Amino acid sequence: MDPLAATEFLARSSTLTSVGWIGYLIIGALAGWIAGKIMKTKDGLLVDIVVGVIGALIGGFLLSFVVDTANGGWWFTLFTAILGAVILLWVLRLVRRP
Repeated sequence: MDPLAATEFLARSSTLTSVGWIGYLIIGALAGWIAGKIMKTKDGLLVDIVVGVIGALIGGFLLSFVVDTANGGWWFTLFTAILGAVILLWVLRLVRRP
């Protein structure tokens, strides 16, 4: 991959959607709660919200390699955040396994 293509690719993966930062926090919190229900966590609501916000960033980054995430609206961003939060919870479960 040439440097220009890599730079464009990285720029596209870090582009905000039309939702904005406040929307990311709200959607991330909702996604964390939903992902906590899907993964049946017992860590508490605050941890689920933090995981959801981080998962939203991870999901947005990962999906940006496949689709143009900058054109996504609220529903696409919510789906992306839930996907990222579930992946993050799965990885955390693997790491914390006794």
